[in-house]
Amino acid sequence: MSGAEAFDLVGDGDVGVILVHGFTGTPYEVRYLGEQLWRAGYSAHAPLLPGHGTTVSELERTTWHDWSGAVERALEAMQKRHRHVAVVGQSLGGLLALYIASRRRDICAVVSLAAPLWLRGLARWAVRLPVRVLPKLGGSDARDRRVRAENPGYRAVPTRALAQVIEMMRIADAALPQITQPVLVVHARHDHTAPVACAARIAERARARRVRILPRSYHLIAADVERDVVAAEVLAFIRGEPACAT
Repeated sequence: MSGAEAFDLVGDGDVGVILVHGFTGTPYEVRYLGEQLWRAGYSAHAPLLPGHGTTVSELERTTWHDWSGAVERALEAMQKRHRHVAVVGQSLGGLLALYIASRRRDICAVVSLAAPLWLRGLARWAVRLPVRVLPKLGGSDARDRRVRAENPGYRAVPTRALAQVIEMMRIADAALPQITQPVLVVHARHDHTAPVACAARIAERARARRVRILPRSYHLIAADVERDVVAAEVLAFIRGEPACAT
């Protein structure tokens, strides 16, 4: 898939950032953010989560342990090159970032971008339906038409893997109070996938340093119409944290 590949942008500083894409998505979702971080001197690495960027049937065979393990391996590889590492995640990637931060103290900052603690619409009931795969009606949850058209993520959702996402929501929610690192939460008011109220719960339970609610974007905020705002928020947050200082 064009744009679906993992990327590794090497900066000239001592801080690296792991960028984690969402469920059924690819590193395309965080590519723009990665490029802005790289231009500011940071290294940015976005792994391709297991089961993604290949086939829906392959995603169906993966679990949240597979996804979490991939992020941990990316984190450890980045730590061999950089003194400080931050983790930023879009949607499911945000859940993974929060969960891993709750278990490790060697992360200097965490950013949750549109992470869901529960879902809205048909997605809430999809795992109970007697079907293996559901089509994504309307495509990606992005206001930007270009992003919806060129996004290389899957056009369908395997319900078995979706059940793993729901399990990850429960696990991440329970882990939030154990996070000691500084947390930034960014969410969109008109997110059709992860209700905006999720941001308040994450912020309260993880004691977030800052919360930013976007007025125009939909769910894929790192790539959507306010991607510049998201990039500016993430850059300012990482720059301002003493734990990430070079």
